[in-house]
Amino acid sequence: MKIFSAKLTREADDYTIKNEPISSLNLMERAASRATDKILKLYFNVFNFAVFVGPGNNGGDGLVIARLLAEKGFNVDVYFVKFTDKVSEDFAVNLERLKKQNKARFFILENINDFSDIKENVLIIDALFGSGLSRPLSGFAGQTVEKINALPNDVVSVDIPSGLFGENNPPDNKIIIKANHTLTFQYPSLSFMFSENNEFVGEFHIIDIGIHGNFIQKTDTPYYYVQKEDIKIKHRKKFSHKGNYGHALLIAGSYGKAGAQILSARAAHRAGVGLLTAAVPECNYQILQTASPETMLHISKTEKYISDLPDLSKFNAIAVGPGTGFDKETKKMLSYILDVYEKPVVFDADALTVLSENKSALENIPAGSILTPHPKEFERLAGKCVSGYERMTKQSEFARKYNVYVILKGAHTSVASPDGKIFFNSTGNPGMATGGSGDVLTGIVVSLLSQGYTSLEASVSAVFIHGLAGDFAAEQKGQYPLIASDIIDNLPDALKSLEPFT
Repeated sequence: MKIFSAKLTREADDYTIKNEPISSLNLMERAASRATDKILKLYFNVFNFAVFVGPGNNGGDGLVIARLLAEKGFNVDVYFVKFTDKVSEDFAVNLERLKKQNKARFFILENINDFSDIKENVLIIDALFGSGLSRPLSGFAGQTVEKINALPNDVVSVDIPSGLFGENNPPDNKIIIKANHTLTFQYPSLSFMFSENNEFVGEFHIIDIGIHGNFIQKTDTPYYYVQKEDIKIKHRKKFSHKGNYGHALLIAGSYGKAGAQILSARAAHRAGVGLLTAAVPECNYQILQTASPETMLHISKTEKYISDLPDLSKFNAIAVGPGTGFDKETKKMLSYILDVYEKPVVFDADALTVLSENKSALENIPAGSILTPHPKEFERLAGKCVSGYERMTKQSEFARKYNVYVILKGAHTSVASPDGKIFFNSTGNPGMATGGSGDVLTGIVVSLLSQGYTSLEASVSAVFIHGLAGDFAAEQKGQYPLIASDIIDNLPDALKSLEPFT
């Protein structure tokens, strides 16, 4: 699914109006009708609504929702926050329709003193401002938002929480509706992908309003929201054998950190790798041999860390970093990989820290390699960031500069490709914020890469599958007790749900 800017969103509406064809009023009616249905599904036991509307088309959406709710017999109060005398044409028409219906109560607020308390059993619907807002709220509009946020009531925002920009939000933009749910039309806003905006967006729901497919298909955007239909798993042929599905090398673990290697190895096998060899320090030999009997081992000459490697030329892909530590010999081993291996490498965890300490080494990373940092690891590589938008920008620049793919882990883990595109993930849950989850992801990535998936396919698919397995695990066990091994245990169901293979 494409993510469009506020400008492209307006163009999409205009194109649909012209080419469906449909009037702007009827498109607004369709959007508001579907939003109303979603509100009633989310809050099926609520009977009292307070709809706050601004003077633009977002307010027009709110007026239609209010009319439809009143038509169904609910108690509806509409508050027009009048900070200007100008209103949009569609707002004016829908206001007349609401008044003609004469079922909802209508109030005009012209200053904050007009704002009376709202009972706690009332659901607030925010339709003050849409995604086209270009400056932070202030004055009466800002006071109204702050007043709503001070109430204990649940809030549902229509299109976008009022006050939030669709893309880049300056750090001082804090006068924003704090919604429990946001109903976004056709596609999410880019700003929904960033952690600092979660307190405003809450849980967002994508409402299909029938934007013309030709516009969506032909219009370019660098931003994508990855969903199930975007993931294609390769078909296994009848007469294939283990050699057809790649041979991966996993370089992970050190004294006291055998778990990282076990988790990565088990995940790689569950994700379908044909053969897996793990380079292990001597102290971890028996542990890994017992925990993952499917894994072949290259045992290092040193007891507590990995210092030497097998012939790298026989491997389709390499993953390095989980739990390797920072011993001098281990750092030399990483330099050796950069010197002799020309295929894509998956860099994770401790390997990323080593790279951040010697940034000149970044120039030697093989083209198409995949880096899997969490935000702090990424900042050590690319510098401090004051916002999610800035971090995304640096992520994209880093991928371009070094011709690599950067998987930036988070609630909507993103994949930046060298061509400037960013893919945000739609699966996963807070229960996956647990030690070892990243090691599992590394195992899946190197497994797919070894099987012949491109670096982009391996990155995007692995992230989606990882999150999907976490969602299956959370459904079974809940989020609080979820551990990394649960993600691995649910990889079979996650992969099975993606059939039929292509």
